[in-house]
Amino acid sequence: MKNSKTASPKVQMQNGVPKRSFFQNLVRYRVLLLMCLPAVLFFFFISYVPLPGIWIAFVDYNVRDGIFGSEFVGMRNFEFLASSGKLWSLTKNTILYNLAFILLGNFLAVFIAILLNELQSKWFKKISQTLMFLPYFISQVLVGILVYNMLNYDTGFVNGILENMGLERWQPYSDPNVWPVILVIVYLWQQTGYNSVVYFASIMGIDMEMIEAAKVDGANGFQRIRYILLPSLKPTIIILLLFALGGIVKGNFGLFYNIIGTNTLLYGTTDIIETYVYRATMAEFNFSTASAVGFYQSVVGFVIVMVVNYIVKKIEPDYSLF
Repeated sequence: MKNSKTASPKVQMQNGVPKRSFFQNLVRYRVLLLMCLPAVLFFFFISYVPLPGIWIAFVDYNVRDGIFGSEFVGMRNFEFLASSGKLWSLTKNTILYNLAFILLGNFLAVFIAILLNELQSKWFKKISQTLMFLPYFISQVLVGILVYNMLNYDTGFVNGILENMGLERWQPYSDPNVWPVILVIVYLWQQTGYNSVVYFASIMGIDMEMIEAAKVDGANGFQRIRYILLPSLKPTIIILLLFALGGIVKGNFGLFYNIIGTNTLLYGTTDIIETYVYRATMAEFNFSTASAVGFYQSVVGFVIVMVVNYIVKKIEPDYSLF
């Protein structure tokens, strides 16, 4: 009799690894999926479940009829910004300020993270991190009070120094041209220490053997930074920039309102979408108008992210979001 052999089922292979079905992967990686579940649920309920609420921007909302029972008014709520004649200037101010915040903020954050990495003293490194991290936890209200006490014409710290030096007092609260620089400096002072933590963590994830090998080969500190640290940080920098561009049309209301307040002399260079909408709706808040403004900001931010991601994908496909 011939020996009968049972034919084994043919296993599909992909890149040298057995190809598994969706349900097989579900069972195989169930622990990792359970670990991701809280984050998935968070974004599902916080970001996706409220999406139908966008309809508020196109209706004359009232609590009695609800979102979908209120009268449909089309684009009338968007006329609030367009008819004011300030849409372009408000959008321009918001985008330019955020560009300065994003570009200068990330540059300084990378710079500080590299400096911290180069420090040899552990206790000095920890103290420096703590001191730079503290401004992030200061309330925007306190920041506004601090700036006012620094720049006030009558009793400000800066004018006190100028007067003691025999110089003329400075009146920043009547000069709109100096405030873009002041606001950017205040933002960088408060946010850079916090932003540098992400880049410092990325540096900690770099293989130290490459750096040690570079030292053995005679590379100095600047060469190690240029050829090892910066290329290793490149993916993190690009991804964080893409994320930040998504909110480029959304201004920092707390920073601008607490520092500028209702000083009409400074509106030309400091007024952003959030501060204008707050003043315009302060007497009678309108959910529909506020939703229309938020929808406008989200659409513009989405378009910018898509365009920049497309450009990044053409140049460096590995660094794009999708």
